[in-house]
Amino acid sequence: MIASLRGTIIHLGADHLVIETGGVGFLVFAPRTVLGAVGAVGEQLFLYTLMIVREDSLALYGFATIAQRQFFERVLSVAGIGPKVALNLLSAGTPDELRGAIAQGDTARLARVPGIGKKTADRLVLELKGKLDLKGLPVSAVGTPPGAVVINNELAELLISLGYSGAEAAAAIATLPADAPADLEERLRLALRYFGSA
Repeated sequence: MIASLRGTIIHLGADHLVIETGGVGFLVFAPRTVLGAVGAVGEQLFLYTLMIVREDSLALYGFATIAQRQFFERVLSVAGIGPKVALNLLSAGTPDELRGAIAQGDTARLARVPGIGKKTADRLVLELKGKLDLKGLPVSAVGTPPGAVVINNELAELLISLGYSGAEAAAAIATLPADAPADLEERLRLALRYFGSA
């Protein structure tokens, strides 16, 4: 198994990159949060990786941290969720934020991720709620006041009405600071910074 890769970025795609190491180019699928932070073609990069071997394919997935890789593996244990949906989920927030959403049963946030509808979000919460390690999570991730969850759901609907996708809305909300004001208009202004619109 290939557990990590260090090399030169020779290609960046929408859902993958190619890292050359030792004269071999490895195609690695990665969450958008990772792809957006790796740098440019020609730069050096280190990724933790997971190889998934199937009857008809062999694919490599890359992560910035071990926590991302572990969360990805845990999500794949849920019936009906494959690597593409698991990557979409990791593109919507940090592992801590996603574990917090699962711990709170915030199916509305989970269902906004492409490939995860209401039923899959319910299954994620049902199958993972008791299995995820919540130690070390910031209090805001585990014990977000119900009001903040409601405001974030309203904010997501507002961003979607402005033309952003559910995944983009979730990613923008994930960047809000823990002490962001409860005012919806102010949260929208902060979220739009993610898109460079404010």
